[in-house]
Amino acid sequence: MINKWGVIVTDIQGDFTKWKQGSLAVPGSDEGYVKGVETATRQLKGLGVLIFGTQDWHAPDHVSFATSHQGKRPFETIMIDGETQVLWPPHCIQGTENARVLIDNNLFLAVVRGAQNSDVESYSFFQDGKGTKTEMDAVLRINGVENVIVYGIATEYCVRATSLDLVAAGYKTTVIEGLCRGVSPDGAKAALDEMRNKGVRVITAPEEIIDEIRRENTCK
Repeated sequence: MINKWGVIVTDIQGDFTKWKQGSLAVPGSDEGYVKGVETATRQLKGLGVLIFGTQDWHAPDHVSFATSHQGKRPFETIMIDGETQVLWPPHCIQGTENARVLIDNNLFLAVVRGAQNSDVESYSFFQDGKGTKTEMDAVLRINGVENVIVYGIATEYCVRATSLDLVAAGYKTTVIEGLCRGVSPDGAKAALDEMRNKGVRVITAPEEIIDEIRRENTCK
């Protein structure tokens, strides 16, 4: 069994999908997309790849919510601690239906929750906006993972930030573009270009990595 490959499925949650009419739904996130992610994830698990999920898990008063700032509206920007913050509509609030991960949770060895501190914005599931590490690094290392495949929502936010942190920590990181969805075409393209430039391998379709892992299995 391959035990050095791992997958991080990023934020396939109701509030980020058109399928569930989420408050922060990204384009192209219909039922077909979610089912396609689940199918690819199931195929990878069948090859012995370890599957990890992420889950945005906000308090109702999170600093990134427009409702936490009097007179502000979603998608306006403000400065917080010297950094530009996009203000979002409330989404993925702890314990709500649309915070639920939509693909079969039995596929996951572990699900790492992020953005739990209401005072800190966080897009990476490797560490929060203040640099405090999540349990992701420890979970990957304990399970011997060296090669990480990342896909999900959204390309220019959690996929990008998590992938860049993985590369910086020494993981060989691959993003499957076809299994990602971005907030905007321009933002997604810029994020993919940045990831490539910083050492992330970007591939188009899951079949590419599935074939690669099958070949590895055959050689063992």
